[in-house]
Amino acid sequence: MPIAIMMTAAGDPHVLQAKDVVVRDPPPGEVQIRQTVVGVNFVDIYYRTGLYPLAETPAVLGLEGAGRVEMVGSGVTTLRRGDRVAYMGAPLGAYAELRNLPEARLIHLPDSISDRVAGSTMLRGLTAHMLLHKVYAVRPGDWLLVHAAAGGLGQIVTRWGKRMGANVIGTVGSEAKHALARNAGADLVLLHTEQDWVDKARQFAGGKGVHLAVDGIGGQMLTQTLGCVRPFGIVASLGQPAGPIPAVRVEDLGFARSIALMRPSSIAYANDPSLYLQGARDLLAALEDGLTNPIGAEYSLRDAARAHEDLEAGRTTGSVILDV
Repeated sequence: MPIAIMMTAAGDPHVLQAKDVVVRDPPPGEVQIRQTVVGVNFVDIYYRTGLYPLAETPAVLGLEGAGRVEMVGSGVTTLRRGDRVAYMGAPLGAYAELRNLPEARLIHLPDSISDRVAGSTMLRGLTAHMLLHKVYAVRPGDWLLVHAAAGGLGQIVTRWGKRMGANVIGTVGSEAKHALARNAGADLVLLHTEQDWVDKARQFAGGKGVHLAVDGIGGQMLTQTLGCVRPFGIVASLGQPAGPIPAVRVEDLGFARSIALMRPSSIAYANDPSLYLQGARDLLAALEDGLTNPIGAEYSLRDAARAHEDLEAGRTTGSVILDV
């Protein structure tokens, strides 16, 4: 019998427990996949802790994975048994050996892209695509600020931004992560624990600041980040592992600053069929053309709780995966 990692209630990582499950045959329009790789992302922690409430528990977390088609429901026309596929987005349920998903959610993988690469890259890759194409259309010569530049999202945003001709300033939380951000292509790496990092970022970006700042840290970091952006630039606030984001007044953005603040959602991006398909196509093309997304930590499916502990504590870099 296949297993899934059930979240029994909101709480610490120990609420994640391996359980035997019965997986029904796929209904019309859906596909059953036997997963090989599952991505672990900080949004999973938000669901586990209750920051993003779930309608009911027990529940299976996870929004990203890859595997092979096991069975197709009636009406499915684009996939067949044995096809290799990957996905990101709703519905939840990736922490499992076997699951059903709508046909439109699954992206057929070319032979040149492995399950490991696809299963660890879809969510972060689509998020990077959203940031660099939809939130702000990056052009050669533009300046980007990427917080947590040694993390999974930070590295792929940095790498993809550099491929598009942008200049990238990365921030990290410790000297140990400095080299990872540099290796991802950041032109300058700053410790965001230093008091003068905002001034250094502005000065490096021609004295004007950056066009796009990506803040996946939250807490008081957002207030500091607003000071790094040039007039008519934009801040994308993506997460809050450092704590709740303080209220921002419209007056703090306007007048002399003339900047914009956005709270983009990669899940909302993936829920738009045309954006999801185009983003996936562009991501796969970039991966085939040499874009890389290093895996920083991997665990067995049954060790999902330990993966959460390490990710939440900041002990991981790059993408985090569960091997199924």
